[in-house]
Formats: sequence, C-alpha cells, structure tokens
Amino acid sequence: MRILGLDFGSKTVGVAVSDELLFTAQGVETIERKEENKLRKTCARIEELISFYGVSKIVLGLPKNMNNTEGERVEKTRSFGELLNRRTGLPVIYWDERLTTVAAEQVLMEQGVRRENRKAVIDKVAACLILQGYLDRLQMDSGKEEQEKES
Repeated sequence: MRILGLDFGSKTVGVAVSDELLFTAQGVETIERKEENKLRKTCARIEELISFYGVSKIVLGLPKNMNNTEGERVEKTRSFGELLNRRTGLPVIYWDERLTTVAAEQVLMEQGVRRENRKAVIDKVAACLILQGYLDRLQMDSGKEEQEKES
C-alpha cells in the first residue's frame, strides 16, 4: 500500500509518493496545468500515477490561512479533492499545508539549488513535506496504540 501526496496549485500540482512501509515520502514530479479551471489532463496524469504506484489513499495539502481560516484556495482544493475521490474511488485526506512552501524553499536553499532552478521543483518538494507530515502522524499514532496495548 502506498499513499500519494499532492500540493495543488493554480498552475502546478506537486506529487509525492510514500514507500510501501509508509515511512518516507519521495518526490515524483510536478504536473504543469495549462489553465486553472481545466483539470482533465491533471486528473488523468494522477490516475496514471495511482495505477503505477499502487496507491490506496491520497493526501491533499489544504492551504489554510495563517490564522486557521479558509479562503478561496481551500474551496478550490476541496473541490479538486472531491473530483479525485469521484474519479479514483480513493479516500482523500486533507492535510494542513501551512508553511510547506516556505519549508520547501529553505530545503532547496540549504541544498544549494540555484534560485532559477528552485521553481521547477518546489511544488514537488512541498508535496513531499505534506505527505511526510501525514506519514509521521501515522507513525506517532501507531506508537501510541502500541503503548496503550502494553499498559
């Protein structure tokens, strides 16, 4: 079982996938979108990736405002998540993505990636951070369950 992580934006969708043990997230690609309101090709590519990697769940970054309110981008992201659920039949989990793009930028700067080259990979790195956050929570929750069983 693998999980797909997505960073959905108006021009691109960053894609990451977990390993089969659900420990780590790896960046896969950045899907370029020609027009913001056209999702057919984007969904088709995501469906190809789901089939190729044997994905059973999707984690979709939810771009909340810093004060925890939800704006227009959240509405568009939820609509996209509902579309993915209808098309793939897979559960879509929304994951708070606040500051992931900032963190992705920091990771790329620390790795010495030149500014002009960062734009091509930043969404893929952000998708990795979104998915890794979710995977870390899964591990933390399963650790708590084990402790409760032992008590």
